[in-house]
Amino acid sequence: MPGLLGKKIGMTSVFSADGKNVPCTVIEAGPCVVTQVKTVEKDGYEAVQLAFGEKKEKNTTKAMQGIFKKAGTTPKRHLAEFKFDEELNLGDTVTVEIFNDTAFVDVVGTSKGKGFQGVVKRHGFGGVGQATHGQDDRLRKPGSIGACSYPAKVFKGMRMGGQMGGDRVTTQNLRVLKVIPESNLLIVKGSVAGFNGSTVIINK
Repeated sequence: MPGLLGKKIGMTSVFSADGKNVPCTVIEAGPCVVTQVKTVEKDGYEAVQLAFGEKKEKNTTKAMQGIFKKAGTTPKRHLAEFKFDEELNLGDTVTVEIFNDTAFVDVVGTSKGKGFQGVVKRHGFGGVGQATHGQDDRLRKPGSIGACSYPAKVFKGMRMGGQMGGDRVTTQNLRVLKVIPESNLLIVKGSVAGFNGSTVIINK
């Protein structure tokens, strides 16, 4: 499906036509440059590789420099592949205007990293009871993890404390409130995973 690479600017709110205050996310969507065109004959599938965000040439590998040079553009930081209905050529620029007639989009981002967290915050456990009746330090502990006589092991997938956040999150069916082509901005209703300034992928 067609889409764009972009950057999350932050959250704000706008007033709808009926006077409601609607929370929304502002995304800088594009402009993206076509750096590769995948074909069935050469690659086995059809897709278009888009690049977004500037990068220093000294931090770019020779192989990637060759790809950007062939497309006639400066080195870019982020790459992603999309399937467009219309035909695009090497070096073409895709802007936020592709969302002019789009009502809903899916946005892929990386959630904020929260470090090592316990089961109450990470999985919503309720703890193991009250602070009375002789209990000392068990309020936010997981309780039994399933020890038994057979098979005498803890099963895989047991919910425990651990690293939380930093995951790829897709938020589906976000309503497009406004497209501002002159500033390359896309305003969608609701929240998007990630910190301000993080890279996101927007799909129709």
